[in-house]
Amino acid sequence: MVGGGFAGIAAARALRHADVDVVLVDRRNHHIFQPLLYQVATAVLSPAEIAAPIRQLEAKQRNLNVLLAEVTDVDIASRSIEASFPGVGDRKIAYDYLVVATGMRPSYFGHDEFAQHAPGLKSLSDAETIRGKILAAFELAEATEDDGERARQMTFVLVGAGPSGVELAASLAQMVRGTLRGNFRRIDPARASIVLLDAGKRVLPTFAESLSRRVTRRLTKLGVKVLTGAKVETVDAQGVVAGGSRIPSATVLWTAGVAASPIPKMLGTNTDRAGRALVDPFLKVVDAPGVFVVGDAASVMQDKHPVPGVAQAAIQEGQYVGRLIAKELKGRKVKRPFRYFDKGNMAVVGKNYAVLERGWLRTSGFLTWLVWAFVHILALPQLQNRLRVQRQWLWSYFTGQRSSRLIPEPPREADPDLTAERPLVP
Repeated sequence: MVGGGFAGIAAARALRHADVDVVLVDRRNHHIFQPLLYQVATAVLSPAEIAAPIRQLEAKQRNLNVLLAEVTDVDIASRSIEASFPGVGDRKIAYDYLVVATGMRPSYFGHDEFAQHAPGLKSLSDAETIRGKILAAFELAEATEDDGERARQMTFVLVGAGPSGVELAASLAQMVRGTLRGNFRRIDPARASIVLLDAGKRVLPTFAESLSRRVTRRLTKLGVKVLTGAKVETVDAQGVVAGGSRIPSATVLWTAGVAASPIPKMLGTNTDRAGRALVDPFLKVVDAPGVFVVGDAASVMQDKHPVPGVAQAAIQEGQYVGRLIAKELKGRKVKRPFRYFDKGNMAVVGKNYAVLERGWLRTSGFLTWLVWAFVHILALPQLQNRLRVQRQWLWSYFTGQRSSRLIPEPPREADPDLTAERPLVP
């Protein structure tokens, strides 16, 4: 298993009773509950509340071995992968079955230079970087004597109006109008400008148009300025140029496109425009025996439509592949291809409001928000995560306070006077 996200963990767990040795390789030692990353970025939750060590998650699975390493190459002919171990070096690992579940990374649509000024949101370090940028912007706005610079520091631009962009914008809006109220003497955080940009015609394009309109109204009520049909042309240290107009901003956040990790291309198979491997109905890579790709790294078609890149799809794909491998090892032929069961799409738009779409059912409002909260708490990786998040949500709901308003300090060079050798006896 390459990747310890939703799909990789699900595949490993599906093999817990099989007579196999499962090796899970990931460059991180933790599993992240990505749907709540935006709450870390806006200081609602701390990183530890939405993540768990992979080793602890699978401590009771005796046939699982977890390796902290980064896969650098895949050799289909010799059925092996090459992995780089921090501080140890490179090593080849042979496999009988290979499951690639490496997820996605931000895509800047050919403008990778934007990344320097517009961080994406795919990891805990991304979330902490964004949190630091947001909080530091208010500190700089408080300190400056220049009105123009103060306005630039207090303007936040989010590029991409999908679920991540909408949720991040709404949470940020409630942060500046609630949590930070009364915390500054020279500025009013509530006067911050939050702009949500998208090149498309509406927010939440994967949802029904009626829900999209409701979400737009909700965002506007929260103070978010929604600009659709505005394609980003430039992102630099001074802000954004979109639709021919410049928006001065010190904090630009990228929640637009995603692309697959480089590993699917190492398999030598066909990929789509986002770099996802084109797999067959059994999630297998054509002409690569024993190789599967699942989760966001795979392009899966069902009823002539792509399976969405959401957590529930990744979990179902991982479970399917794990069970398929277990059956094949017992000599049973699997005839039923993967079939995604859509449990519905949800997005939360700040406190007390969420939207849900499942087939003909389209709901929004407070009750939908309660369902969203219940589902997300149950889906967290460990009991302690569920208890911590539930407690923090209740505290934040009634007080407006957030748990992790910390700006990470940059590493400092060591002081030679402190690191020099000193005699044991004065």
